[in-house]
Amino acid sequence: MGLAFRIPILKVTNLSRFIDMIKKEGFWVYGADMSHNVYYEMDLTGNVALVMGNEGSGIREKVKSKCDALISIPMANNVDSLNVSVSAGILLFEIFKQKSR
Repeated sequence: MGLAFRIPILKVTNLSRFIDMIKKEGFWVYGADMSHNVYYEMDLTGNVALVMGNEGSGIREKVKSKCDALISIPMANNVDSLNVSVSAGILLFEIFKQKSR
C-alpha cells in the first residue's frame, strides 16, 4: 500500500509523441504484446519504459510501431491473456529483478 506515492507515474495526452521524447532521453521502450519476444529473454536493465495496452485490443498499432521492441508473457493451458494489472506486475518484477543483479 502506498507504492503509488513512491514511484513516478505520468499522465500524457499523446503517447506517440511522449515515446519519441523519452527515446531522445535514452529510454528503451518495450510494448507488451501477445506474439513477440519472451520478456525474460530480453535485456531490461537500462532505462526502460513499458507500454501496456488495454485488455481487449492491446496497444494501438501507431503506438506499437514506436516501441523499440515488443515483449510477451508465455501462456499455457489455452489461456488467451492475463489481466493488464497482472501482466504489468509480472513485467515490472522482471525489470526489478534484472536491475538488481
